[in-house]
Amino acid sequence: MEKIFKLKEHGTTVKTEIIAGITTFLSMVYILAVNPSMLAAAGMDPAAVFTATAVSAAIATLVMAFYANYPVMLASGMGLNAYFAYSVCGSLAEAGITEPWKVALTAVLVEGIIFMILSIFKFRETLVNKVPKNLKLGITAGIGLFIAIVGLKGAGIVVASESTLVDMGSITSPQFALAMIGLLIIGVLHHYKVTGYILWGILATWILGIIAQFAGWYVVDPEVGNYSLLPSFAGASFVPKAPTMFAFSFSWAAKNIVHFAAIVFAFLFVDLFDTAGTLIGVAAKGNLLDEDGNLPKAGPALMSDAIGTVAGACLGTSTVTSYVESSAGVAQGGRTGLTALTGAILFLVALFLSPIFLAIPGFATTPALVFVGLLMASSVKDMDFESDIADAMGGFIALIMMPFTYSIANGIMFGILSWVILKIFTGKGKDIHPVMWISAALFVLRIITLAV
Repeated sequence: MEKIFKLKEHGTTVKTEIIAGITTFLSMVYILAVNPSMLAAAGMDPAAVFTATAVSAAIATLVMAFYANYPVMLASGMGLNAYFAYSVCGSLAEAGITEPWKVALTAVLVEGIIFMILSIFKFRETLVNKVPKNLKLGITAGIGLFIAIVGLKGAGIVVASESTLVDMGSITSPQFALAMIGLLIIGVLHHYKVTGYILWGILATWILGIIAQFAGWYVVDPEVGNYSLLPSFAGASFVPKAPTMFAFSFSWAAKNIVHFAAIVFAFLFVDLFDTAGTLIGVAAKGNLLDEDGNLPKAGPALMSDAIGTVAGACLGTSTVTSYVESSAGVAQGGRTGLTALTGAILFLVALFLSPIFLAIPGFATTPALVFVGLLMASSVKDMDFESDIADAMGGFIALIMMPFTYSIANGIMFGILSWVILKIFTGKGKDIHPVMWISAALFVLRIITLAV
């Protein structure tokens, strides 16, 4: 262990690293309950998605452990899975595309390959550095609001309305009431710094749901989407279901190249800032940055999520990315890849507990989605609304367009375009980096394809 992970050099021990790995795993294992539920909305098999999520998380985290030697764990990203299921698959389904998730998986595969190339040539760091801070913050906050509204919709807290577009659902429904109670539970656990507070919040909401089912308040009725909350403990159910392997749709991508390119770019853009921001944040918390504030071995760390994304696409799940919950393990003393190795092993063990994770209902994951939305939306406090109108409006438009048009891609597109246009017309065109020109040009093409 010492030779592989250089524990003494990092001032840590095997015991500390293992405890840190368990802590991070407990903090992010909610993804095994949330991801199958979210991708099921795109028409995918939840059991197959569960397997793909666990295996891809293990693969990417193992690469991070041995290649980068960082205490960072990876899995299918929150926000990216929402874009996958609701923005990409939702719009393609409305256009009459059957099995739209195959197109989305193709985009994830291409994104991962591009990330590998960009990581080799160190282009990702350049792009992150040249995108305005306000746009980054606005995109992060907008994704937070989008995730929150997806969660609220899943529990029937927010419903459609012909007169006001959205309205509040039935406050007497068990899904509504239990989801709100679960959210408050997560808030209390967060206050007391309980390890794995999001997971415990999900489990508490689920247990309350089971009690409601026994009491007759929650009525099982598959025709309206109310399934039994009790897991099936049949012997075969503990055998992981085979993932949906290599389910790609290259033919659609070839026939709709501009539309497909816009989808890929949105995946790229969202994942780029999510991963880079997470790595810097976790590294700073663990004192892993160098004297200049840079991240040593950034290349291997960024390559880890690129490899994980390609593996995830081949297995049948959305983009794999670094998790900010890794900071929980770092706070417990995790400093090396041994922390990540511990988490990877736990993801593989979780494969054989799928009946438990798959029985967790959508309203039990609502508190997790809303609270993660809160954490992401909090970045709005760091936005600058005073100094430059392009920065202010670009970031704000990105923020509001995501939840209000129910599309992460729309937020990124209009945020970037607004920023570029305002820079031009306020006489600051020289401030526009070539990367931003390229981004804007791609989105102009996207708007043209939407208009014709």
